[in-house]
Amino acid sequence: MAKIITMGEIMLRLSTPGFQKFIQSDSFDVNYGGGEANVAVSLANYGHDAYFVSKVPNNPIGESAIAALRKYNVNCDYVAKGGERLGIYYLETGASMRASNVVYDRAHSSIAEATVADFDFDAIFEGADWFHFTGITPAISDIAAEVTEAALKAAKAKGITVSVDLNFRKKLWSSEKAQRIMSNLMQYVDVCIGNEEDAEKVLGFKPSGTDVTSGELELSGYQDIFKQMIDKFGFKYVISSLRESYSASDNGWSACIYDGKEFYHSRKYNVRIVDRVGGGDSFAGGLICGLAEGKDMKAALEFAVAASALKHTIPGDFNLVSRADVETLVGGDASGRVQR
Repeated sequence: MAKIITMGEIMLRLSTPGFQKFIQSDSFDVNYGGGEANVAVSLANYGHDAYFVSKVPNNPIGESAIAALRKYNVNCDYVAKGGERLGIYYLETGASMRASNVVYDRAHSSIAEATVADFDFDAIFEGADWFHFTGITPAISDIAAEVTEAALKAAKAKGITVSVDLNFRKKLWSSEKAQRIMSNLMQYVDVCIGNEEDAEKVLGFKPSGTDVTSGELELSGYQDIFKQMIDKFGFKYVISSLRESYSASDNGWSACIYDGKEFYHSRKYNVRIVDRVGGGDSFAGGLICGLAEGKDMKAALEFAVAASALKHTIPGDFNLVSRADVETLVGGDASGRVQR
């Protein structure tokens, strides 16, 4: 199994019970999660040696965040301690035609104010096979962007495969700033993951026919921008998840991949959503798992799409399905029958 490093922010998630709106809820359900942490949990569940790099406050809340990851066998040896607070996000889960809503409270979090001196990247990347980050980490602060680039330089110096999930968050930064920062970081990236909004807002590429509310997708538009992205940045693979939002409760879910020669579109799942937060992270985790194990790009993509389809049925940020669960779905069993 591969040694895979992820780096980013883990947050305290406070979500309204059931499908309540913020204004009617008298309590919150507590979970922990964040893009790269969610990926690490997926990879650990599949048997890989998954490490999460971050900084959390040296208090019981920081310890609780680490404990949430260690529960699922994520190695947290390189999580620095210090700073003022753990970031928080509040989640109101939508249903039917009512969209979900996220409110961030993450300013001045420990990782947002961490510096390069908090991390020994030479030791962190020793013997590693893969490094994964997302566009969320450089978005949280200018210092975090500097730390991200330092990590990328260290990873590439050791010949480590690097993946990014572009993950544009309009509540964290503008498209203009995202393009300025992220375009520079793409020089270190081998595998680029995103969706139609990410490609446009983070890197300035817009495929045609990407009205996700129409129930139809024009795949030729994706192939065209994938080629442009590879030509500009030299990626080995470009991948996009394809979400067709029929409502907040029902989505079509598939993905496509391009390696500069061949374009492939996966099987599509019609998903009844329990919790879509972490869906993209579970997709990235499945894809990294497949590629790191030497699967061809089609097999890796089918594993990733099946894994993330299953995640949409699980409350919380983490995808807690096993490798066997994913392989059963890839094999065609989507019956949902009780396992006895």
